[in-house]
Amino acid sequence: MLVVGAGPVGMCLALDLAWRGVDVTVIDQRADGQPPSVKCNHVAARTMEAFRRLGFVDKVRDAGLPADHPHDVAFRTTVTGIEFGRIPIPCRRDRYTTEVGPDANWPTPEPPHRINQIYLEPVLAARMRSEPRINVLYGTRCVEISQDNDRAVATVEDLGNGETSRMSAPYLVGCDGGSSLARRSMGASLHGDDDILRTQSTYIRAPGLRARMSASPAWGTFSMNRRRAGVAYAIDGRERWIVHNYLRDEESGFDMVDRDGSVRAILGVDGNFRIDVIGQEDWIGRRLVVDRIRDRRVFLCGDAAHLWVPYAGYGMNAGIADALNLSWMLAAVIEGWGGPALLGAYEAERLPITEQVSHYAMKHALAVARQRREVPAEIEDETEAGEAARVALGERAYALNVAQYACAGLNFGYFYEDSPVIVRDAEAPPSYSMQDYTPSTVPGCRAPHLRLADGRSLYDALGPGLTLLCPANADPGASDHARRALAGGAAARAIPLASVHVDGPDAAELYEDRLVLVRPDQHIAWRGRALPPDHGELLDRVTGQVSGPRTLSDQGAR
Repeated sequence: MLVVGAGPVGMCLALDLAWRGVDVTVIDQRADGQPPSVKCNHVAARTMEAFRRLGFVDKVRDAGLPADHPHDVAFRTTVTGIEFGRIPIPCRRDRYTTEVGPDANWPTPEPPHRINQIYLEPVLAARMRSEPRINVLYGTRCVEISQDNDRAVATVEDLGNGETSRMSAPYLVGCDGGSSLARRSMGASLHGDDDILRTQSTYIRAPGLRARMSASPAWGTFSMNRRRAGVAYAIDGRERWIVHNYLRDEESGFDMVDRDGSVRAILGVDGNFRIDVIGQEDWIGRRLVVDRIRDRRVFLCGDAAHLWVPYAGYGMNAGIADALNLSWMLAAVIEGWGGPALLGAYEAERLPITEQVSHYAMKHALAVARQRREVPAEIEDETEAGEAARVALGERAYALNVAQYACAGLNFGYFYEDSPVIVRDAEAPPSYSMQDYTPSTVPGCRAPHLRLADGRSLYDALGPGLTLLCPANADPGASDHARRALAGGAAARAIPLASVHVDGPDAAELYEDRLVLVRPDQHIAWRGRALPPDHGELLDRVTGQVSGPRTLSDQGAR
């Protein structure tokens, strides 16, 4: 496999492919060890679940802010001003034990983690170095991509000596960002909204800032006043922050806004306060989605396929979700148990989700922008009217932003509705919002998480390929028959298949009495109270060996 781009998406794709036994060459034009940009600040629960499976989640969890530093989001008149609202989010020390709050008690073995990309990428890069199946070519630029019926070919340039060479593999995945060469080579294009908002972002060191704060520390601190609106995210929990200054509609250019003055207005400090600028990370919020993410042997993941307002790490985490969806499909095809329809399912599954998330992010960004424009004039007054204004704005800011920072629905609620490798039944998947969702075993949904009777996470019990879940409430005869029949059919097709007896206190409520066939990405491929008579057709359908109607001729009792 060839992977172009060694950002978080490309590295996660390479690590997952290697875990599945596939050799990978990663091409990245950055030098080995070059620090990443100070971008994403959040790793979603489903991404953390993948890190758990790959064996390095503790390394990620232990990186970033100090263990006791709050991950809260605070709303203040300035970063050092009056606080009037707070979204409580557990620090990493308390992440597994806190059960109260909007971002606690998640239905997962791995809750989300607040960590900046400058700490995340080194963990991923170190893990790649330890994987013998991964070869990383740093300081190497991909200059051309082509393909034929058998191979994808990358022409690369060594940025150290200028020499070019060609390398090929059965498939190539472009994780090469917004200006993606892979996307251009496919003739694909981005469509949507090109300019939603502009943000002047400044990475600073301010050693005395924490001492100036009148309230307890937070991970993210919104500054809401009539002079400048922005947010400061803690990077190291001591002296480094990234400060986002949201430009007004009439401020069309980054250079037309006084950067230093804006940062000071957001922080609430004067011109004598020491601020060291480490870097600038200005960005334009967009809502752009590619028209296709596959051309035969070339695929797209991450920013190469979608660009949107980078709220709550949606961009990076959605890109990693792309990678983990594609990885098992590519591995299955390379190993021979996945058929051609499996690779076609990647676009059918991920493009609709990408479109949904892009609209969620845009609508939220526009709503937050409206709230910034409506900050009351008396917000900083130390009067009864000022206090009333702060209470009211605090309630509105909490209600608007809690869905962004405690987004269980966006993590666990999305489903693959029109996939050619998922066997539908008569029940529709439940709807979801950014914050809320309903666990469901409807095919296409994420298999609901629970703790088994022995204390293990259900996800820790899943196999690397397909897994048959046999709930304790299912008919014992149907479960035994399904285990034996699918095991025989899977062995004949070289499909890795595991089976799990699903028990525990939540099993009856979540899984009822239906057998459930789960894919490597935790999404449900089929369910039924009994195995259909032609279980071979079922296996062939969910592994892409055959295509056709999205229901079987006889699915078994439902």
